[in-house]
Amino acid sequence: MFTGTAKICLYLQGVSTLKEKRMIVKSVIGRLKSRFNVSIAEVDRMDNKQMAVLGLAVVSNDRTFTISQIDTILNFVYNDGRFYVGDVKKDVFAFEEL
Repeated sequence: MFTGTAKICLYLQGVSTLKEKRMIVKSVIGRLKSRFNVSIAEVDRMDNKQMAVLGLAVVSNDRTFTISQIDTILNFVYNDGRFYVGDVKKDVFAFEEL
């Protein structure tokens, strides 16, 4: 079993309220969940109007698919024009069978 994780920093320029930020973040999370069946949540900077940090996880039995799925998700996020993508960290972990 392979687990892929990613931490994505989003910079939301022109957002002046937390309500505006939350609308964008909820929209991105909802779209990613429905399109890619991925576990995702806002994990840091919740009270910062200009920045959001998303954490996501993908589980699969194929390492190549896990990496490909994370890269596809990141491309989808990069192509969203409502924010800039900053720092991105991704890892893939392998778990041995019991």
